[in-house]
Amino acid sequence: MSNFYLRKFRVLNISFIIIVLQLLPGPRSIGQPALNFNPLLTGLSSPVDIVNAGDGTNRLFIVEKTGQIRIYEGSALLASPFIDLTDSITSGGSEQGLLSLVFDPNYGTNRTFFVYYTRSSDGAVTIARFQTSLSNPDSADRSTGVILFTIPKPHGQTNHNGGKLNFGPDGYLYFGIGDGGGAGDADNLAQNGNALQGKILRINVNNVNAPPYYTIPPDNPFISSPTIRHEIWAMGLRNPWRWSFDRSTQDIWIADVGQNAWEEVNVIPAGTAGGLNFGWRCYEGINPFNTAGCQPLSSYTSPIFEYPHNNSTGGFAVTGGYVYRGTDFPAMAGYYITADYISGNVWKIKPNGSGGWNVSMQSGLPGNIVSFGEGENGALFAASLTGSLFSVQASAILPVTLLNFGATSDKGAVLLSWQTSYEQDLSRFVIEYSTDGNNFTPVGEVAATNAATGGAYSFRHIVLNASRIYYRLTMIDKDDNRDYSKIISTIVTGTAGNYIYPTFINSGMVSLYLNDPFNTVELLDLSGRLLLKQVIDGRTGRIDIRLPKAASGTVLVRVNGRGTSLLQKVLINH
Repeated sequence: MSNFYLRKFRVLNISFIIIVLQLLPGPRSIGQPALNFNPLLTGLSSPVDIVNAGDGTNRLFIVEKTGQIRIYEGSALLASPFIDLTDSITSGGSEQGLLSLVFDPNYGTNRTFFVYYTRSSDGAVTIARFQTSLSNPDSADRSTGVILFTIPKPHGQTNHNGGKLNFGPDGYLYFGIGDGGGAGDADNLAQNGNALQGKILRINVNNVNAPPYYTIPPDNPFISSPTIRHEIWAMGLRNPWRWSFDRSTQDIWIADVGQNAWEEVNVIPAGTAGGLNFGWRCYEGINPFNTAGCQPLSSYTSPIFEYPHNNSTGGFAVTGGYVYRGTDFPAMAGYYITADYISGNVWKIKPNGSGGWNVSMQSGLPGNIVSFGEGENGALFAASLTGSLFSVQASAILPVTLLNFGATSDKGAVLLSWQTSYEQDLSRFVIEYSTDGNNFTPVGEVAATNAATGGAYSFRHIVLNASRIYYRLTMIDKDDNRDYSKIISTIVTGTAGNYIYPTFINSGMVSLYLNDPFNTVELLDLSGRLLLKQVIDGRTGRIDIRLPKAASGTVLVRVNGRGTSLLQKVLINH
């Protein structure tokens, strides 16, 4: 197994087996966009950053961790790379390589851009400046390259390099650097003002043409401090791998990859003075980690959102995204989109108008999302380290409010129940199950009542083998727009006495599992019309019944015995 967070996953994947049954924490309005990741490109070489040049060309520049930057012109990937830095970088570690690109705000006139990589000789974090060729806007001129920064790695560690460059609205260059690597920030660099690791740095690169090719902005927070590096803008971060400015409000959103138990998202409101301390390694999110020599939690800036290490409601490595400010999908406007690299869960975060935040999780989206990016028009894109580029889009808002969703297990069956407080133009609920919390299969449908005051629903799922099972609801409106509930799980114990399986039929076959003798099996439509009758003469065990080709949609399977019967609603999908 090889991926960007391989080391972290190997340490933490035991958390997957301790997920417990969860209910939604209070009413959840599904009046939110349902995200879709639509593939645009495949076959890229470990893409890790997506940026635009802001020059009116609408090109996307895709940074490949292995050393090249490729140009996507909206319909095709150019054959020749924009720049090839393979000989300058090392990508031997899972978090090393060519990591980021940013274009100067005046790129249209000065042709200047900056790259962030780990140096080939020793893995040192390096920031370099280049210019694009005068004669070819799709090709960089490597002879113009100069080095601004080299930050050595302590103890030869290869991870926690950070790796995102951004220009702020003030015209200064910002970049995030991880705590140096290893685990637990053993050297406490994130809290050390003399070290650049574990920080957001801010420098001036405008019209600076002599080494070190940058100066310190006069309003940097520690400009007068004799004990803190003047480049530092914020500190106390573990690995701010992907972070961004809201192009509308200029708020800063920082996704900081966690250690043992928590992933976090931090926000710095526009206009906030620099100098904030986010608390690592003292705290992981708002949870104590190593508080020796630390201040109380209230002395640090806490995240606005954190999630735990598991596959169902959280993940193991956060990938920061953007606040959507495009115009193609108005339902997405103002939502910050962030994902987990391991679990494939994605969160939508938006202010609630009262100083807090509305947070919604969506699961079942592509895994290994390692970066997001914006087009010039605010379109949102995502990259998977496995080599794909996606366009992030949104379905229409679903008019339904889900109050709760739960499961109880008894004798080989799971009874699912849920309740809504509002529905309008809702078509149905599709019940989906999974054995791993990631890959879901439909097992049945329940029609929506569409009552303005909502409704209460239930569904019984027969499980053949005792195991942990995960469930989610797909809610679908009459225009086929859809959204998902949170994932819940339960452990199934025992076996059912008599049952009919499956309840969602694609094979044209339904099976009876009978411990008691029954005489006949019947298939009826919902009006009671008999579609099939077959004599089974008291047989027990597994009995397979082939369904007539004319049978489709929701039907009833009834098994009749002497003084008893078994009835199950099933959905036939040819």
